Amino acid sequence: MGINWQGVFPALTTKFNSNDELDLPLFEKNLQAQLTAGVNGFVLGGTLGEASVLSITEKEILVKFAVEKCANKVPVLLNIAEGSTKEALQQAAYAKAWGAKGIMILPPMRYKSDHRETVTYFKTVANSTDLPIMIYNNPVDYKIEVTIPMFEEMMDCSNIQAVKESTRDVTNVTRMKNKFGDRFKLLCGVDTLAMEELCLGADGWVAGLVCAFPAETVAIYNLVKQGDIEAATKIYRWFMPLLELDIHPKLVQYIKLAESLVGLGSEIVRPPRLILEGKEREDVIKIINDGIATKPNF
Repeated sequence: MGINWQGVFPALTTKFNSNDELDLPLFEKNLQAQLTAGVNGFVLGGTLGEASVLSITEKEILVKFAVEKCANKVPVLLNIAEGSTKEALQQAAYAKAWGAKGIMILPPMRYKSDHRETVTYFKTVANSTDLPIMIYNNPVDYKIEVTIPMFEEMMDCSNIQAVKESTRDVTNVTRMKNKFGDRFKLLCGVDTLAMEELCLGADGWVAGLVCAFPAETVAIYNLVKQGDIEAATKIYRWFMPLLELDIHPKLVQYIKLAESLVGLGSEIVRPPRLILEGKEREDVIKIINDGIATKPNF
């Protein structure tokens, strides 16, 4: 199955109960809210999904559960963020076996690979599977930039099809389009730059605050693509204080708190992350509640 790399792809959080177990009913509640809002696919096992503290068994449960509940309405992607090529190849095989329709993949974790090593890593994984692949380009958080010359060397891998663009440089959308046209679909991966990149020709949005505000996120995407920039801007300006929660080191705690306050999740995170407390929690709650109180009509 191919993937239409257009639209909104939520990077879903992983729901836990008070016993530190997967909370599948709550996960399904959020999943269904996203589908109702009209999202175009899901990414599991990313930073927001707390993948680094999930077991292989838990990843399998989440992917199979999401695939079943989506019922082929939209594709489910599994993120790969591993330190070794061997483990990345295993994760790609798992993704296929569990029913995922695609992969999102980061450069190697922990070791800062050079140009040749990074390209070899991506191509080795791509050549091991027929699943469509989205490269996650986030040098700010993960210290390795996937450059245009690297993408040139990956053009012969037909299943490397898309890029989660998180360089924080909006001009990179134009550079990629100038160089490659539509060879690589571009999906904005930074909530606070999403409308700007969509206006510059990005094809989609791998979103974070969509976990708590699915309808508003989808509305911005649709309005931009329909050319109604004025209406999209109105929602985007309202959304910005909330979207800024996505670019903080505690984005998982912040977005889970937002999900909790809108009834689509809970605050529970897996240690070493801890639930917010004190003034920090009060400040984030105010931002979220102010947003809820002033939600625009559209």
